[in-house]
Amino acid sequence: MTAIKPLQIDIVSDVVCPWCYIGKKRIENALALAPEIPVEIHWRPFFLNPWVPRDGISRDSYLETKFGSVEAYKGIAQRVVAAAEEEGLTYRPELVQRQPNTIDCHRLIHWAQHDAGGDRSAAMKQRLMELYFRDGGDLTQTEVLVQAAADCGLDAETTRQRLASDEDVALISAWAKDASDKGISGVPTFVFAEKYAVSGAQEAVKLARAIRQISAEINAAAAE
Repeated sequence: MTAIKPLQIDIVSDVVCPWCYIGKKRIENALALAPEIPVEIHWRPFFLNPWVPRDGISRDSYLETKFGSVEAYKGIAQRVVAAAEEEGLTYRPELVQRQPNTIDCHRLIHWAQHDAGGDRSAAMKQRLMELYFRDGGDLTQTEVLVQAAADCGLDAETTRQRLASDEDVALISAWAKDASDKGISGVPTFVFAEKYAVSGAQEAVKLARAIRQISAEINAAAAE
């Protein structure tokens, strides 16, 4: 019997996107619904707010710029908080005090894939999202990022030195630009087998169905 070819899933998302936080849990639930399908997950960077400076801005300034006012976001936030709770996640928007630029977060995720003694990119992604959405952590602070990296198996001092450099800044920026150039404007976007894109934090059942259908298609094509 021929082994099933792994299905490549590129997940384009940002750590400060609440629907990406929810979408991560939903794709994990989808994979649990289709355990017979081998997959290769790649976390791809996206800048939800590329205009935010590297040192971040106050949360209130961000909400005023993006939504018109702090109050305007509260209604939106309630819906997202409820959706997160349905997935067993916690989002406390009132705790967030600073809006970060996320290029350093994406660098950490990239390093966690290759330099943590095994692929720890999903754990790094989760840790950063929990810090931001659940704990109101300030992702503009180097020591917050260093501790998150250490929690996921990266060496703290090495990470501190790398964050102080421009290592992989151009690479992450190029990947984010590539996603934008391919027409991805909303996240999360799940790209299956480098061919099929599903946009939005779709329900786990729908994602599992897509995983099975596309896996069957690529394996049938490989058998021809």
